[in-house]
Amino acid sequence: MITSTEDGGIVEIYLDHPPVNALPAEGWARLAEMIADHGRRDATRVVIIAAKGRGFCAGVDIKELARHPDRIAAVNRGNYDTYAAIQDCPVPVIAAVHGFVLGGGVGIAGSSDIVIASSDAYFGLPEIDRGAMGAATHLMQLVSVQKARRMFYTGETVTAEEVFRFGSIEDVVPPEELLTRGRELAEIIASKSPRAMRLAKRSINGILPVDLQKSYRFEQGFTFELYTSPDSQEARAAFVEKRDASFENDA
Repeated sequence: MITSTEDGGIVEIYLDHPPVNALPAEGWARLAEMIADHGRRDATRVVIIAAKGRGFCAGVDIKELARHPDRIAAVNRGNYDTYAAIQDCPVPVIAAVHGFVLGGGVGIAGSSDIVIASSDAYFGLPEIDRGAMGAATHLMQLVSVQKARRMFYTGETVTAEEVFRFGSIEDVVPPEELLTRGRELAEIIASKSPRAMRLAKRSINGILPVDLQKSYRFEQGFTFELYTSPDSQEARAAFVEKRDASFENDA
């Protein structure tokens, strides 16, 4: 589900949970733990988060939640812990994304220090159609506030090239060059003074205009509120049954 390699201080963590890297509660917990564990090691200089398969990450496993609604707290905790582990990782984290970058995938990218995308990558928050909300905090690290609002309300996606124009993606490359480009950048970072790099990460985190962890935790409260409603149950059922949802007019 989650694998990692290490070479010369460069850690590569891979999402590998077919068919679409939509992680269950256990997967999110494991990802957070793995990031934190590698970050604590003195030998680690930089972390790359990438994925195998058709796309980077389709977020949470909605089918798991449909079968086990009680796992929403564990899923939300896993999301929160993963994004916090990326931000709090003592060394820079590079997200190398391809294909679909949805829901929790946006959270990973928006938490990372640097994002590199393949030309086939696209970003979105489909939660509005799945009976949930979340990761608008991290989407706003990638696109403008107004663009994030539209994407949050509609579930629409944007291409890597569109996000690149906002200046929040470092590079857009052909799919076959994605990991090569990520490793090249990682090697530059790994060649710097380890102490200087760790201090630089702390410095950058300390001057962010938004407290990402506090902001995302605020969002999660509304996800819980929606999740307990009939609308959320209907949205999840419609997704699993591959049909259009039908909602009551009872906002």
